[in-house]
Amino acid sequence: MIVRHQRTSMGEKRSASRGSVTAETAAMLPALMVVLAAALWAIQAVGAQFECVDAARAAARAAARGESPDQVSARARAASRPDAQVTVTREAKTTQVQITVEVRPPWAHSLPPVRISATATADTEPGPAP
Repeated sequence: MIVRHQRTSMGEKRSASRGSVTAETAAMLPALMVVLAAALWAIQAVGAQFECVDAARAAARAAARGESPDQVSARARAASRPDAQVTVTREAKTTQVQITVEVRPPWAHSLPPVRISATATADTEPGPAP
């Protein structure tokens, strides 16, 4: 007895798997969007960290030169974000500025904010304290 296998043409094989790529893409698209949103959110948070570091350095130099705490706070907020919390500590030898900002993604206001802070210290320059 000879068993013969029925051959299928290539067209029949293609039609059996037709549409599976579209279905797989549709299933993966929400996960891809979540990963993309998380990556954009991470980039925004890192950018805010860099802003805080630069603003803290500039504010610490200004405070060490003898500028008033109000001027230092205004300078720090101008260099970072208007809602930044600025703490200036001026001592005889060092001046320290800490900037804290809460950042949240603009597309998801219901998410809790991420708190980012930076601290810079500068040697206090001699002269009368404000």
